[in-house]
Order: sequence, then C-alpha cells, then structure tokens
Amino acid sequence: MKLLRYGPPQSEKPGLLDSKGAIRDLSGHIDDISPETVTPKSLARLSALNSEALPMVSGTPRLGVPVKGIGKFIAIGLNYADHAREANLPIPAEPPMFTKAISCLSGPNDEVMLPKDSRKSDWEVELGVIIGRTTRYVSEDEALDSVAGYVLANDVSERAFQLERGTQWDKGKGCDTFGPVGPWLVTADEIGDAQKLDMFLNLNGRRMQTGNTQRMIFPVRHLIAYVSQFMTLYPGDLLITGTPPGVGLGHKPDPIFLKAGDEMHLGIEKLGEQKQKVVAWRHLEDE
Repeated sequence: MKLLRYGPPQSEKPGLLDSKGAIRDLSGHIDDISPETVTPKSLARLSALNSEALPMVSGTPRLGVPVKGIGKFIAIGLNYADHAREANLPIPAEPPMFTKAISCLSGPNDEVMLPKDSRKSDWEVELGVIIGRTTRYVSEDEALDSVAGYVLANDVSERAFQLERGTQWDKGKGCDTFGPVGPWLVTADEIGDAQKLDMFLNLNGRRMQTGNTQRMIFPVRHLIAYVSQFMTLYPGDLLITGTPPGVGLGHKPDPIFLKAGDEMHLGIEKLGEQKQKVVAWRHLEDE
C-alpha cells in the first residue's frame, strides 16, 4: 500500500494511492494515519480494503507528512563511503547518530525556508524507515520485522550551524521546514529489498546526487538493530539512513549552497518524488 495524508496543513485527511495513481479517501475507515495505523494489525486491516471502492479525491491536493504524530526523528550520518570522502571525513566504524527536531517536518512539496542568517544550507536525499512495532535490542536478523514501510526524505542541513558552531550536528539539522517527508508511506511488502533502490536529487534541473541504497555502509537492518541498543523505537518513529555523494558541501571546485528561488527535485525508486522551492526566512507565526 501507499498511504498518504492530503489537504491543508494541520487539516490533512488520510488516504491511499490506488494502482492507477489516484488518491482514495480513507477517512471513512480511520481518523488519520498515525503511529497506531502503522502497526502490523492495523496495516493488515487496511490492506484488506477494496481500494477501488473508496471515494476518489479530485484534483491534486497538497500532500502532508505521511504519518501524523511521528515521535522521534532519528538520522544516520556518513552512511555512504563516497559521501564521507567528499566531506573529508573518515569512513565511520559505527553509524553516527543525530536527531532532527520534530518541528522541522514538512510535506514533500512544501517550501523549504532558509533559516535566519543561513550561509550554507544544503540538500540530502535519503531513504526513510517508519517503525511499525516497539523495538529494543533487536537482532539484525529480526530488525526488518520492525519496519512498517519506507518514505522518501530530504535531510536539509545548514552546514555552518552543523559543523562550525560546536560539536552538535543537531543545530544544523532541525530548522523549520528542514524535514520534507513523503509523498507516501510505502509498506514494506511493496518495496521488497530496500537495499536496491535508485535515488537522485536535482538542483534547478541539474543532477547533483545519483545513488543506490546498495552502497550503504550499514544497511537498514543493521541501523535498526544498532539504534535500538540506545533507545526504544516505537510505532511511527522515523529513521533516515544517510545520503549518497553530491551534496553542495562536497561540490568541486567550490561548494554550492541553497539560495532563495532554488528548486530541488528528488526521488527514490518505488517511493515517489518531491519538489521544493527554497524561500527566504520569514516569521512562520505570522501566517
């Protein structure tokens, strides 16, 4: 299944994408797509529905984050060797972990707003994992049983905040709008092998990132097992798994960073695509 949430911010409705690419309304069966929805029992109940009998949604509504109420947003850094090299950082012996603020989450095609005083904002196409069951100290052999599904994510990052203002990467990772996720949550059964997915990111029509998840240093099963040693993962938690080479920071001969008016276009095989326009900082509370 491809589960999604559609409609204006804070007023999204639950839906799914049918086999012909049309959005079907799920609000007659569930209130929203939430952590409770992505558990094995709930997903099995939804998969039994006849999608063709659900009301069709007209037009092309805005899409929101596919899961409402994500509890944790955990990220892995430097998980592609060629990306580590372009960043002039050593290939890690263990997965580097950091968090992105829940407040940075945004819809897949919403605007990306540069933070105040931004100088080095950057892009990162990533495979995201939505957890479907409570997970702690899980083995690698059983780790994929914890996956409800996969999502496309853009780990937007302000490199000056991340790397030049102390030791905490989180400073450059959780700015407002820096977590576009979606367009859909694709259930694990529809993906098959998550370590064989092509991925790309274009900036203003120019290809910047080309990769495949098979080039991860630490595969998804390892990452889930690893993270579960340090914190309990709950249904609805989001884990993003690193980015391939081609970020602005590593561009040669000179870095390239985001500016107002830029457009990002990114995608992962089987997970859909995103398009975001970059805008200057403004007071969100004024809207």
